[in-house]
Amino acid sequence: MTFKPLTVLLAATVLSSCTMIPDFARPDFSAAQNWSSIPRYQEPAGGVLAMQMDWKQFFSAPEFHYVIGTALQNNKDLQAAALNIREARALYRIDRADLMPNINANGDATLTESSDESSVTGRGQSSELYEANLGVAAYELDLFGKIRSNNESALNEYLATQEAQAVVRNSLIAETANAYLQLLADQKLLELTQKTLEAQQNTYDLLSESLEKGVSTEQDVARAATAVETARVNFYQYTRFVAQDQNALFLLMGVPQDNSVLPKSTLDEVTFKDGLDSGLPSEILLMRPDVKQAEYELLARNADIGAARAAFFPSISLTGTYGFASQSLSNLFTGGAAGAWAFLPQITLPIFQGGRNQANLDLAEIRKEKAVLNYEKAIQTAFREVSDELAARETLDGQLQAQRRLVEAAETVYSVSEARYKSGIDSFLSVLDAQRELYAYQQNEIQIELQRQTNLVNLYKVLGGGSY
Repeated sequence: MTFKPLTVLLAATVLSSCTMIPDFARPDFSAAQNWSSIPRYQEPAGGVLAMQMDWKQFFSAPEFHYVIGTALQNNKDLQAAALNIREARALYRIDRADLMPNINANGDATLTESSDESSVTGRGQSSELYEANLGVAAYELDLFGKIRSNNESALNEYLATQEAQAVVRNSLIAETANAYLQLLADQKLLELTQKTLEAQQNTYDLLSESLEKGVSTEQDVARAATAVETARVNFYQYTRFVAQDQNALFLLMGVPQDNSVLPKSTLDEVTFKDGLDSGLPSEILLMRPDVKQAEYELLARNADIGAARAAFFPSISLTGTYGFASQSLSNLFTGGAAGAWAFLPQITLPIFQGGRNQANLDLAEIRKEKAVLNYEKAIQTAFREVSDELAARETLDGQLQAQRRLVEAAETVYSVSEARYKSGIDSFLSVLDAQRELYAYQQNEIQIELQRQTNLVNLYKVLGGGSY
């Protein structure tokens, strides 16, 4: 038989290109056809996709630039996500290194000496042997794609961690913006409560003086006192809320608390860039970082199946050395040394593993099924979140306008009730009721205004804005 090394090399090359990874088909998500069932909703003309808009463009108010920019620089969750990427990159490089042989150089020196008593000739002997070798240690030929499958899995895990960081960044921008908006809203509510408390305290003082003159009644004074203490309770409540909002905001920003560095602004002054386009469902769903993360994890689990399948087939590892040996160290590299080489191929054929290989394959397939479910859930979650925010955007505008008209009407009722009371037509109870209604409507107006602002932030988030 004639030995043909080229034939063997070509055969090994063909086999090494084999892979046991199943063909990948992206799970269907045909359920996500339309964002919203509200017929009145229409896309803005010339709108820009959220992912194409930098967060500084969308959050056009300079106040946001400080709080969000600080959070992106110092937030601990985002820093941990960056370390996760570095960790996954290192693991990928480790797995990729398995595709290449490990080449090592080593040298040995053997010195022996025997005594006269132990020598057969009766004379002691000494000898020296010096060796220098360059060798490949247990390089596994990837005939059935096990190493490549592991490498593919590690690569997709690395890409998934990149998307995980994008998810953290996306959420951090929205959470920081919403925390700042909540602070502004509670500050506005606190200011409203202070004004209401002052007005009701003045009313109480006037009624107390009138009681001494016999003009007002004890019942009117008691009712006024109730209104004063109700406003005082709200004052302490909103004071606490403002302090807690500041704590939450500085935690997201990742810096020591210093209220003096916070931008001075009001909820009414906050603006966002108009013309945010929701785009086509398929485009948005596939570009969201959480969906891409789930898809990369699914690809990794798919590659794990290839590695588990390859474990059923033989593995071949090669060990070889080539070097020089000499009885004199000075001759080792000067041409006076003898060449020496060794080639030790080894083949391992799995025969009985106690069911371990089959169990590993079953485990890989189960994990892929779980990854499919996670991917489908990510799609469904994305569809639900975008649909909810689009529905809220349309209804909150109308709700805020109606609430403002309600406040205007309540202000008129309060003015008329106060005038009728001073004219002796109505009792103080009608004034107190009108005052309470006006205060409640004003509080609701601020809350709805906050909901409208946070809805715009959340819509930017669920459309993938600020992820990259």
